[in-house]
Amino acid sequence: MKITIYQLLVRLFGNKKTGNVYSGNIEENGVGKMNDISDKALSELSKMGISHIWLTGILEHATTTTYPNIPPDPPEIVKGRAGSPYAVRDYYDVDPDLAVSVENRMQEFEDLIARIHRAGMKAWIDFVPNHVARHYHSDSAPEGVADFGAHDDPSVAFSPQNNFYYIPEKPLRLPDCLHPFGKQIPFDAHNISYHEFPAKATGNDCFSETPDVNDWYETVKLNYGGGYFPISDTWNKMVDILLFWCGKGVDGFRCDMAEMVPVEFWRYAIRQVKERFPETIFVAEIYNEALYRDYIFGGGFDFIYDKVGFYDTVRNIITSDVSTHAISDCWKRLQGLDAYMLRFLENHDEQRIASRFFAQNPRKAIPAMMLAATMNTGPVMLYFGQEVGENANGATGFSGDDGRTSIFDYCHVPQHQRWMNNDAFNGGALTDDDKALRAAYCEILQLCRSKEVITNGGFYDLMWANPHLSRQYCYLRHNENETLLFCLNFDSQPVEINVIIPQNAFDIINIKNRAETSGIKMALERYQAMVLEMI
Repeated sequence: MKITIYQLLVRLFGNKKTGNVYSGNIEENGVGKMNDISDKALSELSKMGISHIWLTGILEHATTTTYPNIPPDPPEIVKGRAGSPYAVRDYYDVDPDLAVSVENRMQEFEDLIARIHRAGMKAWIDFVPNHVARHYHSDSAPEGVADFGAHDDPSVAFSPQNNFYYIPEKPLRLPDCLHPFGKQIPFDAHNISYHEFPAKATGNDCFSETPDVNDWYETVKLNYGGGYFPISDTWNKMVDILLFWCGKGVDGFRCDMAEMVPVEFWRYAIRQVKERFPETIFVAEIYNEALYRDYIFGGGFDFIYDKVGFYDTVRNIITSDVSTHAISDCWKRLQGLDAYMLRFLENHDEQRIASRFFAQNPRKAIPAMMLAATMNTGPVMLYFGQEVGENANGATGFSGDDGRTSIFDYCHVPQHQRWMNNDAFNGGALTDDDKALRAAYCEILQLCRSKEVITNGGFYDLMWANPHLSRQYCYLRHNENETLLFCLNFDSQPVEINVIIPQNAFDIINIKNRAETSGIKMALERYQAMVLEMI
């Protein structure tokens, strides 16, 4: 079955509060709860054609919000009021923001996993192995599990058995121009309440006691002992964390910045997890194409983000006059790894399609979404709100006005709220255009789930035989029982095209009812994705 993923930021998905106070706190701007991801919501996502839910922001992370017996982090080491989900404060706990009953937050998480499974879908969470919050401390770890850094020798910069890297005899000096709540909120960077001595290396491989404001200054880098045997303490700690969450019913992990962690660790960890939980899926966030083979065949990953290839290519096609022949170059560069690629047009890191920074008109992305979903057998993903044209307009706080839905602030997602419609999850507050957009996404995902030829069939790129096409992309998906012709129009104007099916395609695919190789004539509306059955 084709894997179709719906990524949602739990903190925002169920938030019903409208309006937005710039850099507002949790009371002012509201927050979504795990319980908001109801049976009804999950049923509607399943009907849409979703098979996997990626729950972003589950792990307890650095925040300025206070709860009983859970003190806040110093604001200078938190980005935004809510904090980044990728500055994990406790690997063994659930973010208290997401619970109706904070003291029962783990049970609420387990109940959510059960609802997802009951709806016939799988549940993924983030695994953040490269860095932790500067204020990391686990008060939920199993008995006998020592905290990261508890047994470190901070007098040395590096030791294979240390959990962190240190800058000996140097205190941490945070950037002078910090704006933890956003640039509109004054902050006295000289009145720092957080002190770290000796300084630890910062998460983005900044081995200095003076990280820059553009560094991941709110995090510290984890030490994997150089990536070679003997096994380091960090390796074993991380394997235990993965097994803990598998035991809670988690079906897979999106592994944050996997390329910054040695491939040798992944080979060790993934093998151990799959020995006990063989169906677990591991997805790697990697942006260096030269590392793909190492992390798939050496590390054991099931899938890899196709960002620098597919995403960047189709974004350029949508936003400029780049020829669609660039798509052919994109898959050729993979040299046979196409089936391992997870494709998307939005996620928590990228700008919204409907924003003024990207396409503005969300319908421009429909041909690209069809391509992402049907080009090969690998997974396809969409980000909550994408299917109804969320544009992330305006600054909410730390994130600024950059076309992204903030992962740092308490805020709301207006278009998604219109689909949510006060927990009815029926799209009752959407416009007719919004409903038509969502219907187009549903049609694409349901096609993926219903056609075996898309799940397991072959791919034949027709562009080499159609050099006259520059704003259209045509290809075949085929198996022994069926052949589908896909014709995608990225142009802002309707077109009439003549698609050449070369003799080579007929020989490879063995199409029974052969069309004339002189071409198939068709009319395409602007931004249309057409699918024709050849047999």
